[in-house]
Amino acid sequence: MSTNLPGGQQPLLTFQIITDTHVTADPSHEYNQNFGRALQDLADHAQGSSGIMHIGDITDHGFGEEYDEVHRILKLHQAALPEIRYTLGNHDVGLGHWESRLAMYTSRMGMPGPYHDHWIGGYHFIFMGTEEGLPTFCNLSDEQLRWLDRKLGEKLDQPVFLFLHQPLKDTVAGSLESQEWYGVTQDKELRSILSKYPQTLLFTGHTHWELEVDNTMYPGNGETATMFNNASVAYLWTNADEHKNGSQGFYVEVYPDKVLVKGRDFTTGSWIESAQYEVVTSGKVLG
Repeated sequence: MSTNLPGGQQPLLTFQIITDTHVTADPSHEYNQNFGRALQDLADHAQGSSGIMHIGDITDHGFGEEYDEVHRILKLHQAALPEIRYTLGNHDVGLGHWESRLAMYTSRMGMPGPYHDHWIGGYHFIFMGTEEGLPTFCNLSDEQLRWLDRKLGEKLDQPVFLFLHQPLKDTVAGSLESQEWYGVTQDKELRSILSKYPQTLLFTGHTHWELEVDNTMYPGNGETATMFNNASVAYLWTNADEHKNGSQGFYVEVYPDKVLVKGRDFTTGSWIESAQYEVVTSGKVLG
């Protein structure tokens, strides 16, 4: 669903973001049911979308039978959905043998490896991912960081959309050091790169923090990337450090001079009024 701005302005591009689906081997599990409900919402309201971006923890343990369930659920909805591209989460590869879990992820989800990029509708979409099977953190190689630096520099006059499962420390909701849900081993190195490319919008998952909290967005203020926590499809977490039933994600609209990021409640099928964000962009963008 796109927004008609005053004057009838239509978005140049729309896409959606989901994360932390944690699909299990049990078809009746709440997480599996929530994944199906979210996909149905996207099928109903994302007409004309250029894609769905998944920010990781596709499965709960990285098991083959869980991927079977992912594909069973996808098959029920995929005829009405745009292409889905995936990010690597710690639950996908951090709970077993690294090479075998990575091979499972790449073969079952059709992704080329831990990191990859795509040009969609004239805009750059970049996906990063861990290169070590850590339980919660992600480990980014020097090679991946150099790759990111090059990719972010390919077009400086329009927004770039970057996806990484774990957030930087003390940025978006749930990433405070005391909460222990931040998680980039190369936190300092990644910050240094992002400070060179303030046109970047970084979307992360991992924390499950509900979108209603104040720090869902971390403003870049022209000094670094603008960062967003994307909550979770499987279940939510609160500022009281408590589990909460629920399922949320983002609808994104790109305009010539701004990007709108709109929080969506998949359980109620409604917009989250306190999670509607506008990021003003500068320079020329492709139409």
